[in-house]
Amino acid sequence: MNSSLAAGLFNLMARLPLVVLHRLGVVLGWVVYYLSGEYAARLRENLRCAYQNHPSADISKILKENIAETGKGVTELAWVWRRPLSEVLNRVSACHGLEHLQAAHLRGSGVIILTPHLGCFEVIATYVAAQMAMTCLYRSPKLTWLDEIMRNGRQRGNMSLARTDIGGVRTLLKALKRGEVIGLLPDQVPGNGEGEWAEFFGRPAYTMTLVGRLQEATGASILLSYGERLPNGRGYVIHIAPFEPTADMRFTRQINAALEQIIRTCPAQYLWSYNRYKIPAGVHPPGNGKS
Repeated sequence: MNSSLAAGLFNLMARLPLVVLHRLGVVLGWVVYYLSGEYAARLRENLRCAYQNHPSADISKILKENIAETGKGVTELAWVWRRPLSEVLNRVSACHGLEHLQAAHLRGSGVIILTPHLGCFEVIATYVAAQMAMTCLYRSPKLTWLDEIMRNGRQRGNMSLARTDIGGVRTLLKALKRGEVIGLLPDQVPGNGEGEWAEFFGRPAYTMTLVGRLQEATGASILLSYGERLPNGRGYVIHIAPFEPTADMRFTRQINAALEQIIRTCPAQYLWSYNRYKIPAGVHPPGNGKS
């Protein structure tokens, strides 16, 4: 598929009401689940390990809800990226913890917003960048036709993108030193030399160390956030909470523990199918004293 054709398809989908796109997403979620054995197996395994001490009926309930919510997360992208910015912002019915963002921004030392693959994480950057300058770390998708659509959809308001390379890290650092806001996906698997093994839902996961390095270099405030998807296409509620690291635990483990806590508040909307526990090329497996 070329970029022009894909853009046209996204524009057509964006004309549909959000509730219709979410209903289509439910269908898509189940179709992908039944057609992709590897995807389905990873989803079940990640969820089972995270909730191994819970009744099987509870896990089954979360699984069914998650299949539908994951599909919604795909089909809603056309709406979030291609609808008028004002309309997207109007669908954010509440932002709990906005005062934490405003207070952190006023301190002037920069703000790092960490948003896991939970709910509609795209809408958070859109919402923040409508109010203040924000730079988000950006990894080019494997589908080349999606790259331009993704960049155009995200670079609205006061939003800038920084690629996942040394130049992108410098861009993030400069933004923080200007007292601006940056955004990262802390549960995204980093490349070799950019992370360390830290427990995540009871299993070692290669976790980015970039957050700690940026915070140490700038004294930036760290916030955790996620965009809860409301039922029946009603929109989204954004949740923001401060993160205060302590000296009694490795920074990466503290980040993962904080992520676990907020994911458990809304487990059906987490991207359990993401290959969070993969071993990146060149990285030594956990347990051998190397990372």
